Amino acid sequence: MKIAIEAQRIFRPDKHGMDFVALETIRELQKRNDGNEYYIIVAPGEDHCLEESANLSIVEVACPTYPLWEQIALPLAVKRLGADLLHCTSNTAPLCCPVPLVLTLHDIIYLEPRLHRSPSLYQEMGWHYRRLTVPRILKKCRKIITVSHFERNRIREALNIPADRITTIYNGCNKHFRPMDDIDMQVVNRYIPQKDFLFFLGNTDPKKNTARVLKAYRLYLEQSSVKRPLLIADLTESRIDSLLQQEGIGNALKQHLYYPGYIRNADLATLYNAAFAFLYPSLRESFGIPLVEAMACGTPVITGNTSSMPEVGGPGILAIDPCRPEEIARAVLRLENEDTLYRRQREYGLLRARQFSWKKTADELIQVYQSLDI
Repeated sequence: MKIAIEAQRIFRPDKHGMDFVALETIRELQKRNDGNEYYIIVAPGEDHCLEESANLSIVEVACPTYPLWEQIALPLAVKRLGADLLHCTSNTAPLCCPVPLVLTLHDIIYLEPRLHRSPSLYQEMGWHYRRLTVPRILKKCRKIITVSHFERNRIREALNIPADRITTIYNGCNKHFRPMDDIDMQVVNRYIPQKDFLFFLGNTDPKKNTARVLKAYRLYLEQSSVKRPLLIADLTESRIDSLLQQEGIGNALKQHLYYPGYIRNADLATLYNAAFAFLYPSLRESFGIPLVEAMACGTPVITGNTSSMPEVGGPGILAIDPCRPEEIARAVLRLENEDTLYRRQREYGLLRARQFSWKKTADELIQVYQSLDI
């Protein structure tokens, strides 16, 4: 088959979750000798992280805005290529597609009630765009892929999707996420001056639960004799100041906080290894790749007991109520004070992470393509 795969954002320098899912899966497809021709349709960008090969071609399509790129430029490119099918990888797709459509629908958070507006105009516009287009697109998909059984059930219930049209394919974990004997302190020191810190991947999305993590961290500092610093990714100082003020936490915490902004994916494995524990008490996740990455590095994880996180983390994960800062703080203190628990969480995470690989993700994706009988 001639398979067109939309990966619009993978060439942008500051990649995020869905970008890495698309990129890692495409790299696995590229390794195969299955007779398929893959055409990866991307927007121009600075980070050319994918190279062409005998079975894979890169098609750059420029357009001034994302909706125009997706709704007009993308279907025109697919038609021009003479593709047999189009796989859109990041929640949305053209409303009018000239070939059979497969959609990876990572989540339907934007169709659920929300407590706050998005913190940026770009995110707010994206929220409205997805709410407008996704329900209409799903009626036209030959197959819908999502990333956990939790999310599959949510999508089926919310949008009345027949069971045979939606399937779960778990995300994977890159092999460079592994325990390191020697930690490169030069990498660590780009972000924080010492090892054995607490690590939190926050951002401006309310579901990441940053305000409660800061409250939990204050409780931890009050009770810990060690007082480990907290490394927070993807948040600016102004945003942290706003949260501290909004929640009445006070600025005393700031001397213990490090907030370098965006952290390069190439540095994440080193930071997971250098961290004492990884905090992932999110309110809502469709999968949670960082959870698996941290476990694969042998770093104990504290995660939420909601949505997909118990499914992905498995029965041995240290799960807490993410709405209760005192539970988050208590879990950190337990890891700090109970050596047996710490070792057990480390060993459990290493074992659990082996169940997720991008090769397995690609294997199951190929089965979906073949099932379409084109």
